[in-house]
Amino acid sequence: MNRALRFATVGVVAVALLGGGAAGAFAAPAHLHSPASVVATAPAKPALTAKASANSVQAWQEFRVSGVATGIKAGTKVTVQQKQGAKWVSLPAQAPVNTKGAYSVRVKLGIKGVNHLRIGAGTTVSPEVTVTVR
Repeated sequence: MNRALRFATVGVVAVALLGGGAAGAFAAPAHLHSPASVVATAPAKPALTAKASANSVQAWQEFRVSGVATGIKAGTKVTVQQKQGAKWVSLPAQAPVNTKGAYSVRVKLGIKGVNHLRIGAGTTVSPEVTVTVR
């Protein structure tokens, strides 16, 4: 009887150790399950700013439209767009976005009067800027 009791006791202890040890070995640490450790960073929504270096210029006088691109990859070309009637028309004035997100485009306009311009990169566009050509 003594021998049978010993085997039973050793069996119960072994099962308890293996059960507890296995649970500890396969369970993830508690800090991995807490919501504070999960950091989700959404990509920045693409956006463009624009500012003209002059509010008024002579016909065909060069000026610059500069700004910052956020959420847009460096090297992406930005294009100057001009409002002609109800449509936005892309002009042949482009510049790449640099590694800091900045850009500067040289522009010459010949249409006299108030010109509405914006910068475009894909489907992202900047707010309008106006330049008067005299």
